[in-house]
Amino acid sequence: MAAPAERESQDEPTLTGSLLVASPQLTDPNFSRTVVLVLEHGEEGALGVVLNRPTALGVDELLEPWARQAQMAPPPVMFRGGPVAPDAVIGLARVHRTDETHGRHRVLESVTTVDLAVPPDDQPPGLEGVRLFSGYAGWSAEQLEEEIAEGAWFTLTAVVSDLFASDPERLWHDVLQRQGGDLAMLSGYPPHPSLN
Repeated sequence: MAAPAERESQDEPTLTGSLLVASPQLTDPNFSRTVVLVLEHGEEGALGVVLNRPTALGVDELLEPWARQAQMAPPPVMFRGGPVAPDAVIGLARVHRTDETHGRHRVLESVTTVDLAVPPDDQPPGLEGVRLFSGYAGWSAEQLEEEIAEGAWFTLTAVVSDLFASDPERLWHDVLQRQGGDLAMLSGYPPHPSLN
């Protein structure tokens, strides 16, 4: 498992920018076989978005101004980011200039959150595709740490291609497969063990 980064102001580790990959024992339908990108993690809890739950709703149907940016990160559909606040939309943008975030929150080296209230043409330069997530996953203080200790999640290193995978429904398998060893073997675990 990847070692988490250090919090800027504390010695405690943070999972911000890491992936949470659901273990086969996590059967909650909201999170079964999910891959979650952690956007924030601190003493008060954690927040992330599910990367591998595309919906059938096109971005052009909900946030038409962002349709062109979504087409640059296909599929250009809304993603179900999690069960919390399903009417809230979070945007993650691939950015060209990694040295300037223009007030955006950096998640990975070339990925930031984006203020969707500001139309794409009025955004600072450098956007190279956007994924939009309705809702998010949230954990209260120490809740995520407890779930990890119980074996519900694997904490792994995120790469930009995870966030913008062209076949997001394969992401759970693909992320585990690239780890090698026991985790790669788990990637073949059937969705319903009784079918094995």
